[in-house]
Order: sequence, then structure tokens, then C-alpha cells
Amino acid sequence: MSDVKTKKAIRGGEFLIRDTEPFEIFIPEEWSEEHKMIAQTCIDFLEAEIMPNLDRMDSLEAGFMENALHKAGELGMLGVTIPDEFGGLGLDFKSSMLAAEALGGGHAFSVAYGAHTGIGTLPILYYGNDAQKQKYIPKLATGEWKACYCLTEPGSGSDANSGKSKATLSADGKNYIINGQKMWITNSGFADVFIVFAKVDDDKNLSAFIVEKGTPGIQLNAEEKKMGIKGSSTRQVFFNDCAVPVENLLNERGMGFKIALNILNIGRIKLAAGVLGGMKDCLGHAIRYANERQQFGRPISKYGAIRFKIAEMGIRAYVLESACYRIAQNIQDAIMSLEGEGLDKTEAYLKGIEEYAAECAMMKVFGSEGLDYVVDESVQIYGGMGYSAETRVERAYRDARINRIFEGTNEINRMLTVDMLLKKAMKGELDLMGPAMKVAGELMSIPESVDDNGPFAAEQNLVRNFKKTVLMVAGSAAQKLMQTLSKEQEILMNIADMAIWTYASESALLRTMKIAELHGEAAAKDQIAMTKTWLYDTADRINKAGKDAINSFVEGDEKRMMLMGLKRFTKYDDINVKVQRQQVAQTMIEEGKYPY
Repeated sequence: MSDVKTKKAIRGGEFLIRDTEPFEIFIPEEWSEEHKMIAQTCIDFLEAEIMPNLDRMDSLEAGFMENALHKAGELGMLGVTIPDEFGGLGLDFKSSMLAAEALGGGHAFSVAYGAHTGIGTLPILYYGNDAQKQKYIPKLATGEWKACYCLTEPGSGSDANSGKSKATLSADGKNYIINGQKMWITNSGFADVFIVFAKVDDDKNLSAFIVEKGTPGIQLNAEEKKMGIKGSSTRQVFFNDCAVPVENLLNERGMGFKIALNILNIGRIKLAAGVLGGMKDCLGHAIRYANERQQFGRPISKYGAIRFKIAEMGIRAYVLESACYRIAQNIQDAIMSLEGEGLDKTEAYLKGIEEYAAECAMMKVFGSEGLDYVVDESVQIYGGMGYSAETRVERAYRDARINRIFEGTNEINRMLTVDMLLKKAMKGELDLMGPAMKVAGELMSIPESVDDNGPFAAEQNLVRNFKKTVLMVAGSAAQKLMQTLSKEQEILMNIADMAIWTYASESALLRTMKIAELHGEAAAKDQIAMTKTWLYDTADRINKAGKDAINSFVEGDEKRMMLMGLKRFTKYDDINVKVQRQQVAQTMIEEGKYPY
């Protein structure tokens, strides 16, 4: 018999009901030299073209952003996953995530880049016909043309399908006449291609159209004045009897809402990678400043209060990074598997990402809130200087806030997470109720003894118990509240948080275990410290969210039993987190950056 380990395909949401082994996941420590070169190219570009010119960019200097995008296109950065037949590099999904991360510290440029390569280009690449792809994709891949995405309207943000923009077929049948108003449109001030969503006549669902710059009837408002990402062109776009050739209908009539949802799935996980890059960049500035700033005769990085902040920022970056590339590999594996089953590349790509839509939503939330923590604490480390516009952390603080709103607000993404998991269960694609009933039965039995052998046995058992808390609360809520659960937003957000923290915890633990297996526990000492500290704190987080949810809809003996189960499932041995954080902080202080 062969001793070779075989990777088992895990479906979206299945992390709640199935153990994953370390060998099944990809970790950033496994990047190839080619991947590292891609990341370095992106970082070098930012250092050469963006960082010396941040004020020029944020003043919306005419031509600056479009020229920067064009230069990025010449380096291949706009076409990482675009097939080589259309002028792209034709690389895999993980590579596009790495590029998004490497450019994530680029402030407003990273926003323009993400909008162009994601929501601006991908609708045509994945839903366009051959003629549309041949016409637009090569120019978008090189940056000769820039793209934007026109979905949001004054009365339709999270409820995108309620948009009022209309498209009517002309009398001669040659054009769709579009009328409507769009707002918060990134890249609109210089875009050559507009992806526009509107309803044809009285259709229930949106349709999507490719509209070119210069088409009569397009009118742009002045640039919006924003809190952050000031260098990102953001305007309202009006369509007044705008005649769009019928051949510019994207895919089929009424497909626009599906296009929007699937493209947003991609946008969410790419945003998580982008904010990871922002976290690392900002953390580097905070560490270097802490090493340079002297107070009471020594650098402030010597003080425990500052070391706590540095360590905690590093821990959150490590956990997000672990989860991001775990998902990236899952998506890539799914795409390859679907292609092997005979699906064409485009359909395989879309279905592969759709499979992990819940995980994409979770990491969008986790990443954007992690970045907010990092920029806030970085400003605090800088003290008064952090409030000065002369510093990068001040700009990062303002720029970060939009990420909790982009790609669907975090509140919407939390509720979508639970909704998508429950819908999978109802369709029979994910057995949640069976394991949930098993956990409910476990509450009335004597706890089984667990195997505490092995260096990570306690942590593995804790993560399994985290999953039980999610199944216990979600299963009971679904059973008791049934059709009204969708209206209980506070409970949904409690469950979503528990699921998010559980996925993040397992991802960090698996990465740490894999590093220890590959290189030994001594080489993984910081990763072990970060993982144990994260799990220690997260046990309390999950306990609080679970308790809040249980107290909201359960009463009497059942409530007491569930609360006892919750306490049991979130029990973790006491550890000296001060020592663990001191160790992690010391490494980062010595390196002057996030080094993991």
C-alpha cells in the first residue's frame, strides 16, 4: 500500500462538519520562486510609481491614475489570470490573490487596480461572447483601456436588484436605450468601458451592458469628496437616452443580477487579500516607528503596552493570511476538478468560486475588520504624529474604512454567510442538521474523554468544539425560528461571527501544524505562540457570541443545557499570553516588519 497522502476535496461550508488535515491546505511558506517574483514585481511597482507620488495621486492630478494603471498593464499586472490568447499572463487563481495582496498597501491605487481587474474586466471575460472578449479584453489586460462597474444607485445599495435604471429596445431593434443614475462608481472619471446594470422594460432581474466612453448620453458628475481613498476616481454617472448597440448586451437578458453576484464573490475574497497587504504594510511602518521613537530614554518598542499592540496586529495578519490562501487553494482545486469533469474554463472558474461563496463573504468581513484594527493601533503607536497627514498611517487609517462597506457591507456579508450555508443544507449539498442533532444529543451525555496526545491535540480538540458551538446554535435557531430566522439579524450576526472565527482559527492551526511538520516545532515557535494566543482569545469571543444568541431565543432547561454545553465547548487551558505576545513582538521588532 502507498503511504502517499491524498488530498480530499472539501466543499464550501464543509469545514463545519469535517476535519481538515494540514497536508490538505496550501500555506504561504510554499510559494514558488515564480510566485515570489510576481509579488516582488508588484511591490517594486508601488515603491517606484505610487509611494513617491501619494499626494499627486490623492489630489486627483489629471492623468496620474490612468497612467499608473497603464504602466501596471505594461508589466502584466492587469492580466494576471487573463488567458494569454487575450494578452494576459494566464496564471492561476492563487497568483491573482498574491498580486492583490502585494498591491494592497498601495492606498487608492489598490482600489483602482481592484476595480479595473475585478469588477471592471471579469464580467466581460467570464460572461462575454467571443466577439466581446476579442474586442475588449486585450485592451483591458494591457491597460490601454480602463474599466468601471456601474451597479449602485441612490436607492439601491445592498439591495442591488431593486435598481431603477431602465433599458428599452429601440424601434429599429438595433440599440438598447438606457436611462438611469449610478453612484459611487470607482474609476468612472477616466474609464473607457462601463459595465452597466439596468432592467429591460419590466423585467424582474437586471441585465448587464458594455457601454463605451464617448457614447452620447453619458454624463459624469464632479468627483466625490471622500474621507479616504481620495486618489480613487469616484463619480455619479448618468445615462440619458444612452443608445447601446444590442451586441453589447452582456450574456443574456435578465442575467445581470447573477453576473453581479458572482463577480462580487470574486471581489470579496480578492478584497481580503488586498487588506492583508494593507495590514502588513501598515504594521511595518508601526514597528519601524516604534523602534525609532525614544521615550524615557529608550525606544517605545521596549515597552509592554506597545509590544502587545505589535504582537496582536501580527497575530491578526497571520490568521487572515492563513485563511486567505487556504480558500485560494480550495477554489483553485475546485476549478481544476470541474475542468477535469468536462466544464469549459470559464464555467469551471465561476462554479469553483461560487462553491466557496460563504467563505469569501466570511473573509471579506474578517479581513476588513482586521485591517481596521491594525490601522487604528498603528496610529496609536505613532501617537500625535499618527494624526498628522505627513505620515502613511494617517492615510492608511482613512483609506481602510471603506473596506467594511465595499463589496457588500459587513452586516450584509454576515447575514449572507448564514443564509448561504443554510441554503446549501436545504438543497442537500451540505449536511448541517445531522451533525447539529448529534451535538444536541451530546449535551445530554457525559463528555467523552479526548485524545490529548500529540503537540497540538488540545488545539485540535478546541477547534472541533468551536464547530460544535456553531452547529448547536445555528441548528437550534433554524429549528425553533424556521421562517422567521431571516428577520433575526442580531442572531444571524452572532452565528456568522462564530463561523468566521471558527474558520479563521482552524486555518491558522492547520498552517502552524504544517510548518511544524515540515520544519520542526522549533522553527514554528512564533507561529505556535500566535496560534495559541489567538485560540485563547477566540474561545472567549465565541462564548460571548453564542451566549448572546442563546439568550435571544431559548428558555428554561434547554437554555441552561445549551449554556453549559457552550461553556464546555469553549474551555481551553490557561496560557500566559503575555509571554506568547512578547515572543512574537520581539521577532517582529528585530525584523522591523511582519516576517511570517
